[in-house]
Order: sequence, then structure tokens, then C-alpha cells
Amino acid sequence: MNPEELLNPETLAVLMQRALDAGTNLVLAALILIAGLIVAGIVRKAIVNAVFKSERIDDTLGSFFASLAYWGVMIVVLIAVLARFGVETTSLVATLGAATLAIGLALQGTLSNLAAGVMIVLFRPYGLGDWVEVAGQSGAVKDINLFTTVLATGDNRKVIVPNGQTWGAVITNYSANETRRVDLGFSIDYGDDIDKAMGVIKTVLEADARVLKDPAVFTAVQAHGASSVDLVVRAWCATGDYWGVYFDAMKAVKEAFDQNGISIPYPHQVNIARKA
Repeated sequence: MNPEELLNPETLAVLMQRALDAGTNLVLAALILIAGLIVAGIVRKAIVNAVFKSERIDDTLGSFFASLAYWGVMIVVLIAVLARFGVETTSLVATLGAATLAIGLALQGTLSNLAAGVMIVLFRPYGLGDWVEVAGQSGAVKDINLFTTVLATGDNRKVIVPNGQTWGAVITNYSANETRRVDLGFSIDYGDDIDKAMGVIKTVLEADARVLKDPAVFTAVQAHGASSVDLVVRAWCATGDYWGVYFDAMKAVKEAFDQNGISIPYPHQVNIARKA
């Protein structure tokens, strides 16, 4: 464009209009960006505060959701800013969608663990310190994060279970309830007094302060074995006392049987010899 054309009033008007439009778009883009930053910050802060006040939602999950909401708002803001400068946002959104799909397919297992971790943290099928059985592993829960659950086994081995396997299988939480039932089994000889044996068992268990009075100790004949009468015993105690009651009862009942002349029979085998 030569100097004469630049001095042309119509050309000057067009250039001034373009400069004005560019300046307006720049100002509007700056205002949109500032407003978006403010809104994203408010949304993130609101989510964090709501999570902090809620006892059901873990702080880690709250931070994750807050960050997710923040960047979601910022992506919308950036698309709006680019639109002010005439950038075709339709193709950009399509590209972002395709990239998100590709990333999702590549990280399918990781995202599955993440989704399961969100569900575990949100619904709390178990918590820190609980003794659980998940994905074929049992132990005390030492850590729960968005991707894995860390267990400590009875012999103090560290087991890391992916949350996808945990949430997708049966979860047994032995610590969830305040009380547990202790199931015991004893065998007596066919020649022993059944009522006396059941009475001895009840006396031993009821003498243990850890055994609850209600529900009461239950005893019954479970089966007629090949060489013994099998008795079943059910008693209730606090969850934390379960193994102590179990082991102590096994020892105390054996000692009480010995004192009361009740025998625990050995398996009998009869050999029949046929003469030639």
C-alpha cells in the first residue's frame, strides 16, 4: 500500500476501525480472562470449603474435584478468549475431544483405578485401621488414595491393591460393626453327658467378662460324627476382643472338659480281617 492510499480517508477509516476492533477484542479478552480466573478461584474455594465441612468426603477427593472444576472453568475461558480473536473454536473443541478420548483409551486401567478410588473415598466401605478382605487379600487398612489401597497383613507385610480390583470385587469389612459373633466347635465322646458338656461350655464362656450377656451364649448339637458328638457354640463380643475370646475359650473349655471328665475322642478305625 503506497503513501497516497494510506492518506485516503476511506483507507484511514478502515484501518482505524480495524485497530479499534483489535483493541476492543484485546480488552474484552483480558476482561474475560480476569473474570474467568476469579470465577475459577471462587468455584475451587467453594468446593474445598464444602468438602472441609463434610465428614463423608475425604480431603484428598475434595482437592481433586476442586482442581478438576478449576481447570474445567479455565478451558471454557480460554476457548472464549480465542473466539474473541477469531479463532475457529469448533475445530479446537473437536481436537480436544479427540485428544481426551485417545488419552482415556491409553490410560484406561489408570482411569478405572481413579474412578474406583473416588467411589471408595466417597462411599467409605472401609476406613483407616479397619481389618478387611479385598481382592483376595486381607489386612489392616493403612492408606487409601485415589489409585490404590494399602494393607498391612497379620505378619506385617505391605500389600498394595489397585482400587479397580477392590471396588470390582466383594469387600469384607471385619471392623465395620461394633460386635462380632465368635463361632466355636467342640467334639465329645458318645458316652459323655451332652447336657453336662454344654453346661460346662456355657459356664466357661459366661465367666469371660468380654463375652456379652445379650445375645446370650448359644450351644447346640451340630452333628453326629463318625466317632464323636459335635457341638456348636456361638457367643458375642466386641469386635476388638474377637481373637482374644476365641483363643482363650478354646484353651479354657479343654481344661474344663478335663476337670469334669468329659473326653474329646480321637478318630476310631476298625480293621476287619477275613480268614482265607
